[in-house]
Amino acid sequence: MTFVPLTYLAVLLAAVASFAVGSLWYGLLGKAWMQALDWSAAEIAANAKPRAGPLLTSFLAELLMAFVLRGVLGHLGPGQATLRNGMISGLFIWGGFVVTTLVVNNAYARRKVMLAVIDAGHWLAVLLVQGAIIGAMG
Repeated sequence: MTFVPLTYLAVLLAAVASFAVGSLWYGLLGKAWMQALDWSAAEIAANAKPRAGPLLTSFLAELLMAFVLRGVLGHLGPGQATLRNGMISGLFIWGGFVVTTLVVNNAYARRKVMLAVIDAGHWLAVLLVQGAIIGAMG
């Protein structure tokens, strides 16, 4: 098995870009997301401003996600980390691991389907952006 050396800059840029994607995604859909959680108007108002802890956790998780996605692409072999392969890998990881986990967790928690749809859409965008950046910088 061939493993391509890690590109740390690509991983960092992918994490930063995916954090920006999350900011845009939940900036646009944040109110719908909170409503899908069945939060009251007072809870929505109290949680309208993001807190530092979850933001830091999100960035670190996206950094780890980018690192792992780079590892997955590295296993394709030399010259195979392309924009196309990066996005396809991101899509496969999303479909096989992320969306399935979200659906199961939300089903057991008896949450609204819209919550899973919003969150799954966010993670799809994240993995596609990460795959594109990491693949393009292969």
